[in-house]
Formats: sequence, C-alpha cells, structure tokens
Amino acid sequence: MLEGWEWLIIGVVAIVIIMWGPAKIPEFAKSLGRAKGEFQKASKEFTDAASTTANAPAAAVATPARASAVAVAPVLKSRDEMLVDTARNLGIETEGKTREQIAEEINTKINLLGTD
Repeated sequence: MLEGWEWLIIGVVAIVIIMWGPAKIPEFAKSLGRAKGEFQKASKEFTDAASTTANAPAAAVATPARASAVAVAPVLKSRDEMLVDTARNLGIETEGKTREQIAEEINTKINLLGTD
C-alpha cells in the first residue's frame, strides 16, 4: 500500500498537471534538463580551471623552457622581469647591469629604432 510521502508526491504531480496543463510539463522538464547540463558544464570548467591553476606553478618550475609556451593562466611578472624580458627581446645583454642601466639601454635602443 502507498505510504504518506508517496501520496504527497502523487498530490504534487496532480496539482502541477492541473495548474499548468499536460502541454507545459515537457517544456518544464526540458528546461530543467538544460539547467542541469549548464550547471554540470560550469562545474566541470571550474574544477578543470582550479586543477590547472593548482598545477601551473609546479609545471613552470619543472620545465622553465615550456613555461612561456603553456598558456594555462596569465602570469603577472614583476617590473624587473618585464624590464629584463624587454631588454633580451631587443638584444641587450643584461648580465651584471643595474636596473637603471638596463632601462637606459632600452630607451637608447628604442630611440635608435624609431629614427630608422
């Protein structure tokens, strides 16, 4: 025989059918399915991003040559790192120079390139 909670479910289903009619129930079920799919997709993307971000520092330390090629997450560089990268891209040697010397050489190189 049916227990109390089973009658409750039957009653709720009957009220839904009476209120919205049998034509609206498939639309409602379809929208619930879409919402569930979107939630699962967003949840998977979040967990993938979280695990990728958690593993990114280890990958960058383990393989520094590949770290620049891997576009996992944007990595913020310090001013000194950006300065040294810019100097190296312009072909300026940075070993043993101060920050001011590197900046001055970058400025000179850019001015020379601009006049060409």
